[in-house]
Amino acid sequence: MTTSRLPTDPSPEALRLDRQLCFALYSASLAMTRLYKPLLDAIGLTYPQYLAMLVLWERDGLTVSELGERLSLDSGTLTPLLKRMEAAGLLQRERDAQDERCVRVVLTRTGRALRARAEPIPACVLARSRLRPAEVQALAGQIRALRDQIGP
Repeated sequence: MTTSRLPTDPSPEALRLDRQLCFALYSASLAMTRLYKPLLDAIGLTYPQYLAMLVLWERDGLTVSELGERLSLDSGTLTPLLKRMEAAGLLQRERDAQDERCVRVVLTRTGRALRARAEPIPACVLARSRLRPAEVQALAGQIRALRDQIGP
């Protein structure tokens, strides 16, 4: 059995906080969440709910497992989220007519209408980033590539 060894760097600089990729990603994520909070509060969504709505606005009627896969969430995390969104009148969970083992997530009229109120959010975020759209897309691509490289 082969064991992986961590690369070593004898320099004390290797453990400086400002040299850590993980901290750069973590602190950027916190800043992004703070940026989104007032924008999402204005439309009555939390950040995880917003992400779920983005997926459903792209493709309504996904199964719970398909939605979880898109969001990288397990059912234990996704189910309470969907229950709160259903209670808020944004979506309904329905048994699939062809396969009753599957539950589909379907937007309500209210959930579909919320999209119009959410449409300005990406432009607000882009303006705050002070990056050009091409730069944002390139950065997002690099982060996705990193995620795919280090993920399971």
